[in-house]
Amino acid sequence: MSNTHQTVDVQFAMAVEGIPGEDAIRQWVLQALPEHKIDAELTVRIVDEAEITALNRQYRGKDGATNVLSFPYEGIPGVDTALLGDIVICAPVVASEAVAQDKPLDAHWAHIVVHGVLHLLGYDHQHDAHAHEMETRETDLLINLGYPDPYQGRASER
Repeated sequence: MSNTHQTVDVQFAMAVEGIPGEDAIRQWVLQALPEHKIDAELTVRIVDEAEITALNRQYRGKDGATNVLSFPYEGIPGVDTALLGDIVICAPVVASEAVAQDKPLDAHWAHIVVHGVLHLLGYDHQHDAHAHEMETRETDLLINLGYPDPYQGRASER
């Protein structure tokens, strides 16, 4: 019998003021994981604009920096694994969005981390119905963490 585990590898590819610590990032990730995901492994990588721009171009065919990219692990049929995938977050974009949206930086970081985890779990926001489901889940998780509704008073961030 194996032990259950949740492994969150946090990688800092850059260091600037305002990036949350590993403990905060892990707390936000674990909050976003459903109770039935007692085995989970994922990586959260904090990067600069150059790295996320290259990834955005390579994997989404889009130019420019974005706040977060999620790369769900595509497993081999019949092989069980706890690996969920990778989340890549651009620290400068998150910081500039927090200022532009008049949000506390830590609240926006929590939102972006939760948003990335939900993508790994299969949530998306490409269609209105899915977006509403994802935004509702994000809001509930963030309120449970003590943060305000990230969508309050604004249009959806799709």
